[in-house]
Amino acid sequence: MPRKSIDFQTMTVGDVRDWLANNTPTSRQIKTIQSDERAGVRKLIETYLREQKRLADAALFRERMWSYERMSREAGYERIAGIDEAGRGPLAGPVVAAAVILPDGIDLPGLNDSKQVKEDVRERLYDLIRAGAVAYGVGIVDVDYIDEHNILQGTFEAARRALAAMEQQFAVAPDYLLTDCLKIPGVKQPYEAIVKGDASSFSIAAASILAKVTRDRLMVDYAAQYPQYGFERNKGYGSPDHMAALEEHGPCPLHRTSFAPVGKKLQVQGSLFEEFEMKL
Repeated sequence: MPRKSIDFQTMTVGDVRDWLANNTPTSRQIKTIQSDERAGVRKLIETYLREQKRLADAALFRERMWSYERMSREAGYERIAGIDEAGRGPLAGPVVAAAVILPDGIDLPGLNDSKQVKEDVRERLYDLIRAGAVAYGVGIVDVDYIDEHNILQGTFEAARRALAAMEQQFAVAPDYLLTDCLKIPGVKQPYEAIVKGDASSFSIAAASILAKVTRDRLMVDYAAQYPQYGFERNKGYGSPDHMAALEEHGPCPLHRTSFAPVGKKLQVQGSLFEEFEMKL
């Protein structure tokens, strides 16, 4: 049965708005509204088309971000954990990893790679992920471990600790892992290391949120102990204010002495101390 013809010219701007809110216009109807002499009507269809594009883009994004989990389930795996870390690059503070198993299709508005998400949204997502996840775990590796074994080994260890924490807290162990390009030695599960995984998988993105928020909160706490370094702002990264503080005050116990800028500062301090002793 053919659709009833709609005469938009006889409708008020409000009528057109209500009609668009309750109907899906055909391409011909869209062209008719776009050619309407009234600017208010033309603006309505522009707004409608922008919103439809936003919804379509969001649907495509969700489809893409669940693709690795979907393929893993099709391969026979059930408990798929995303793993990601925060804090490989800073000059100070721990490296933190998180492991997260999300229920299939969970809606977490705004979830993306933690680096692409504003702080207030990360904080909201942190609570939503913890409340909605099937299971999660967080692993923290301190500066001493990093300096003794190097940051890559510290990252591996943080990931292993995150998996152990998940199993201990929830009595759940994943049977497959998705990682952000991280090949983790010593894990029993098969895994896929995905390039830019935190921007390709919701499970990895969720892990990145838990890891970053956990580490950021730790650095804010450390700032109270060592206020001169501005850890609450720079989170231990080599920002100009952090480098200036390092130059003025030297390293604190949270600094990674195995990292070149910190190690060089210690070498300079050591040389000055030896020179002073020789003069004595």
